[in-house]
Amino acid sequence: MSTKGAFRLIQSVPSSRAEPFKQWLAQTGYERVQEIENPELAQKRMREIYKAKGYSDEWVEKRVRGIAIRDELTNEWSKRGVKSEKEYAILTTEISRATFDMTPTEYKRYKGLKNENLRDHMDDLELIFTMLGEASTTKISRKKDTQGFKENEDAAKEGGDVAKIARKELEKKVEKKLFLKRIILKNLNQRREKG
Repeated sequence: MSTKGAFRLIQSVPSSRAEPFKQWLAQTGYERVQEIENPELAQKRMREIYKAKGYSDEWVEKRVRGIAIRDELTNEWSKRGVKSEKEYAILTTEISRATFDMTPTEYKRYKGLKNENLRDHMDDLELIFTMLGEASTTKISRKKDTQGFKENEDAAKEGGDVAKIARKELEKKVEKKLFLKRIILKNLNQRREKG
């Protein structure tokens, strides 16, 4: 049964014990309607959720900015003839492969993640390089006036290459590989236990 199906089932239960959950569903629905009317409320809620999970204000700002850059890129792809979810996934994979020398699936495995959101487990620099790859792809697509999947795939590789060059240059300057195997969530939990 899906989550939606489970919620519908709970709504139909005529029990006083289900009432608190029904009230919660009604409140949550009301809040989502308010967020549709005023999207700033959704951003505020998202920030509060990340902060409750232990992320710093600086990290949350980068994550929010990364979402905006990603939205701009996917809107650009849509205008340029990229339509299916599969195509979006392939283009995203090309940017990641160029930027980090790993596909998102490989990167999740590298970090020991299963179903978690990869970007929620990136540090500041990983988010910055991800944003650079995606923003560069958007700029390149506009400059070349890419049309269709194949041209956008080439632009995605080029955009990822821009981020890769920046990453490699920084690694040379600091004389170490930036992305050591780690799971940020584990680090956050350790910080919470100490704090």
